[in-house]
Order: sequence, then structure tokens, then C-alpha cells
Amino acid sequence: MRRSAVTTDDGRGPGAALVTIGTFARLSRLSAKALRRYDELGLLPPALVDPVNGYRYYDPAQVRAARLVAWLRRIGMPLARIREVIALKPGAAAAAIRAYWARVEAETAARRDLAAFLIDQLSTEDVMTSVGTLGIRYAAGTDTGAVRETNQDAVYAGARLLAVADGFGAGGAGASTAAIEALKPLGAVPAAELLNSLHDAAERAALAVRDAVAGSAAPEESGTTLTAMVWTGSQLGLVHIGDSRAYLLRGGELFRITHDHSLVQSMIDDGSLTEEEAFSHPQRAMLLKVLSADGPQGSGPDLAVRDALPGDRYLLCSDGLSAVVDGGDLARVLAGADGPGTAVRELIALAEAAGAPDNVACAVADVVEL
Repeated sequence: MRRSAVTTDDGRGPGAALVTIGTFARLSRLSAKALRRYDELGLLPPALVDPVNGYRYYDPAQVRAARLVAWLRRIGMPLARIREVIALKPGAAAAAIRAYWARVEAETAARRDLAAFLIDQLSTEDVMTSVGTLGIRYAAGTDTGAVRETNQDAVYAGARLLAVADGFGAGGAGASTAAIEALKPLGAVPAAELLNSLHDAAERAALAVRDAVAGSAAPEESGTTLTAMVWTGSQLGLVHIGDSRAYLLRGGELFRITHDHSLVQSMIDDGSLTEEEAFSHPQRAMLLKVLSADGPQGSGPDLAVRDALPGDRYLLCSDGLSAVVDGGDLARVLAGADGPGTAVRELIALAEAAGAPDNVACAVADVVEL
């Protein structure tokens, strides 16, 4: 007859009671199927497995861990991440959950913006006959900086495309160039197809980077960030992965319109780091999402569609600028420059004045009526 409990003297103390998987399922409010699955994945192994019949027995003290696994699954945390969290001490586990949820909220906000765009587009598609057309005046520039021997940043500015990519590793220069070259074939894109075109372009860029770094000395350690804008009529599409940035100057106020995919940004999101502390954090350059030899790391590039207005001024830049020049100085130069070319020259000069410890790349565009 199968027992509902056994005792053991294996380190938990003489006579410590173990319970069957059925009893433990009731205690933890999990199904036996879920418990078997968690055992197979190494998330919640039983305290004892009968060597004869294979029955699983659990220590009631495991209930807390079992409930934690269940709750983490309910918030959508991947199993691999759960395995890391439950191995931590309570304080560290709380910090890890906070960081995970901050990232979920950031990604949800990006999806919410996309959903709003799709709803608006589909709601007006039947009645919209024409829209005003905007164009851009643009300039771009890059500099090796004062410390690096080579320049792995790439930048491009044209009538349809602005792009900045910051390569890293032995194949970094090829990766950044390949990412931007993959976007250049984008021609005039109808507004209704902009989102699909962005998705396809991002996939082409990922493949181009993978091919570009394949022959480098350390392909697994090479890759690039990518921040790019595609212009069409009165709207622009944004592709973004990594910690290069896009800013918008509108009405004299500067807004950052991309979200860094970096460790320090995740710490800012979860409240464990301030913007001021992040500016000088030793792990500022540690990225969570990039284009690499394995394709996009993380969940792939962020995609967004934004409305453009006459008088808008956009800045795309690598962290060689944003990591050493604060937002106030960026806003001052962008607001005061008489054109994109002047703005680019003055921004690179600011980076040089700050020591230019990294390559610098930036592109500036003014939205104008055609």
C-alpha cells in the first residue's frame, strides 16, 4: 500500500516527515503534473525519489519555493530565469524580480504604442484620402575619439533613412556597417506598410550582421547596436536595439524616444539606480540586447511608428556621445544650432571636450514641409 508520508534521517533531522506528490500538490496548490514538470526541469526536485518504484516525496518545507515558482510563472517569467531567481537569497531574489518586471513594463509600453498605432491606422484607413508630406534636412558625422585606435561606429543620413550603429568585438566595424547597409534599400514606404517594412528591415539587418561577423577572429563576441529611422510622409518608423539613442527636440524640449537595452537601464527601471548614478556606473556599457553572430539577442529590436511635425529636430547617436555629454548640453546645442550640419559638428566637439573615450557617431535631421 502506498504511504502518504515517509520519514528520513538524511540531514533534515531524525524523523523529518516527507509527503507524497499528491499531498504536496494539495499543500502547494499545484498540480502533480506541474510538479513532475518542475522536477524534470530542475526547478523543484523532490526531497526523495524511491529507488524501487520511482515515487516522488517532498519535504513540506519546500511549499514556499513551490508557491514562488508558481507565482513567477503567473507573471510570465521564463523557466530559465525562475531557476536563477529561486536559487537566490530573499533580498537578491526580490531585486531580480523587480528588474524583470521593470523590463516587462518597458516592453509592454512599446507594444502598447504599436497597438495604438495599429488601431488608429485601421480606424482611419477607410476615410483617409491623403496626408500632408514632410521631408527632412539632414547631416551625419563620426569621429574615432581620443582613445580608440579604430572606429567601429557607423552612421548614415539620407532622404529616407537615418541610422547609427555602434559595433563591438573583433568584427565590430563590419557588423555596424552591415547593419546600416541592410537598411539602405528601403525606398518610399506607404504608411500602411511601414510597420511590416520595419520588421523585414530589422530581420535583414540581423542576418547581415551574422554574416559579417562570421569570419572575424571572435564572432561570438562581436556585434552591434542599431538605431534607425525611416521616413514616409508625415510618419517615421523607428528600429532600435542596444544603447545607441534617438532624441526628439520639439517645442524647445528634448525627449529621449528610445529605451536603452543595458544593465544600468534595467537598474534605473527597477529603482536601484538613479540617472545620475548610471552616468558613471562601471557597467554602463553592458548590453542586454544587440545584433550578434547568433542573431538578435533578447527579444529582438524595438519597432515603433511616430508622427512627425514640422520643426521637429531628431538626433541619433552612439553612446560615445550620450555617455559623456548630459541631456542639458545636448538640448542646448540642438536648440541653438542653425542647421543639422552645425549641430553634428558641435555635438562631436562636445564629446571631444569631454575626453572622447569612445568612438562618436551622430546624425541630425530637421523635419520640413515639402
